[in-house]
Amino acid sequence: MRVAMLAPISWRVPPRHYGPWERVVSLLTEGLVERDVDVTLFATADSVTQARLDAICPRPLEEDPSLDPKVWESLHIANAFEKADRFDVIHNHYDFLPLTYTGLFATPVVTTVHGFSSDGIKPVYRRYADRVAYVSISDADRDPDLRYVATVYHGIDLAEFTLRERPGRGLVYFGRIHPDKGVADAIAVAKAAGVPLVIAGIVHDRRYFEREIAPHVDGDRVRYVGSLGPAERDELLGSALALLHLVEFAEPFGLSMIEAMACGTPVIARGRGAVREVVDEGLTGFVVDDVAGAIDAVGRIGALDRRAVRARVAERFSRDRMVDDYLRVYERIVSGARIA
Repeated sequence: MRVAMLAPISWRVPPRHYGPWERVVSLLTEGLVERDVDVTLFATADSVTQARLDAICPRPLEEDPSLDPKVWESLHIANAFEKADRFDVIHNHYDFLPLTYTGLFATPVVTTVHGFSSDGIKPVYRRYADRVAYVSISDADRDPDLRYVATVYHGIDLAEFTLRERPGRGLVYFGRIHPDKGVADAIAVAKAAGVPLVIAGIVHDRRYFEREIAPHVDGDRVRYVGSLGPAERDELLGSALALLHLVEFAEPFGLSMIEAMACGTPVIARGRGAVREVVDEGLTGFVVDDVAGAIDAVGRIGALDRRAVRARVAERFSRDRMVDDYLRVYERIVSGARIA
C-alpha cells in the first residue's frame, strides 16, 4: 500500500519539543514504515523520518516568523495533492483546509480530526463528508452531524518513557500555558495540598501567564521550566507524584496524560471531553469535578500501583495498537467501505 502522510508544518516532524499533532504523525509514519508500508511524508524540510520525505516548506512556521503561513500552507498542501495519483490513500492531519482540494482527484482521503478549533470550521467538514473518511481521536470529540469511519486513540512509543516505580514528591503540569488548560487551578491544588509543582510547556497566552501564573512562580514551590524535549519530558513526568490535568474545555484527547502514565505516573484530571476515555478511575488516576476533588485526590494518589499504570497504557495506548487501527482504516477505505 502506498500512503501519503500530510503533516502540519507548524513544527517539525517529529517536534523538537512542543507539537502534539506532529508527534502523532511521526509515531504513525515510523510505525507504518516498520510494517513495510510505502509511506511518503509531506512535512517540513528539516523533518526526520525513515519514510520518503517530500518537503516544500523549508522550516516550521512557528520557528521562522519570516515565512508567511498562508503562502507556505498553500504550497505544502498543493504539493501533496498534485501527486495524489501516486498513492492508494492520502492521510490528512492538516485540519480542514485540505478538504477543499478533495473534489479534484480520485484518491481516497482519510482525515484525522485532531479536534475542532471552533464551530466555525465545521461547515467545511460537512461539505466534504461524502468525499472524505473522518477518524475521531475520541468518542467524546465526535460531531453528531458527521459520520466517522473509526475512533483511533493516539498511541505512543513506550520505549521513550521510563517506568519509575517509586513516586516522586511533587506534582507536574505538562502542556500549553492557556486558560483552557487549567494551569492556575493546578497551582491552587498544589498549594492547598502542600506539594511542590513543576509547570512545563509553551506559553500560548502571554497575558494569562503574566497575570495568573508568573506571580506564583518562586523557583521552589512552583517552578516553570519551559517547553521540554523528549529526554527532559521523560525525566520530569517520571519523577512526579502525579500529573495535574485540570482542563477547562472538552479536550479531544490529552496526549500528556498517556505520556505521564507510560512513566507509571498517575493522572488527576477534570472530567471534561475525552478524559474519562483515557483515565481509568482508581487504576491510572482519578477523574475529578473541581479543585476540591483534585486536592482530595492528591492525598490518595500514592496508593496507586505505578506498574499497573504503565501496563494499562501499554495495553490501550501503544504505538503498535495505533498503527494496527489505522491500517484497518486504510484497508476499509481502499476497498470502498467508508463509514462504520
